[in-house]
Amino acid sequence: MAISFQCWLALGVALWLAPHAVALQPAETVEETVTAQIAFTPGDDVARMVVQALQASRHQVLVQAFSFTHRDIARALIQARARGVDVQVIADAEQTELIENSVIPELAAAGIPVFLDAEHVAAHNKVMVIDEGQPFSAVITGSFNFTFGAQFRNAENLLLLHGGPRIAHAYADNWRRHRAHSRPYPRP
Repeated sequence: MAISFQCWLALGVALWLAPHAVALQPAETVEETVTAQIAFTPGDDVARMVVQALQASRHQVLVQAFSFTHRDIARALIQARARGVDVQVIADAEQTELIENSVIPELAAAGIPVFLDAEHVAAHNKVMVIDEGQPFSAVITGSFNFTFGAQFRNAENLLLLHGGPRIAHAYADNWRRHRAHSRPYPRP
């Protein structure tokens, strides 16, 4: 019996993937009453929504970024840090190294702890968890990269959830899982 090339290829891929397989967990369901703001680019001023949420932060901001070039958002994080807010950033390692106008070096120079996630093909999260553990906590998520291009050239979306402490906790737990395998960004 002859085995086709496609069968051999499929078998080879399956054998290669087997040691990398991960047991999948069921999705978590969180029932909570929140206020949601939604925005879409082009058209909506998504970056301004993010900056305003950061300006309202009181205790902590945890960031996961794929690409990060938007200077106004970076400035709002630096200002939050200057107000005494605990700001920490996890960025995709490859994007940080490849993008010439990345603001990651600027954030690190301002004393914000920055970590690089190289554990995945792409650390593609675009998340901010603001004031986890507080009734006024907020979560920012969606396809919106924290970039000028996402604001002005791409079709993106952003969801800003206010007042969902259990949702904020779930996102913060995910942030901490990624922080555990990320390496510190070398300060300039």
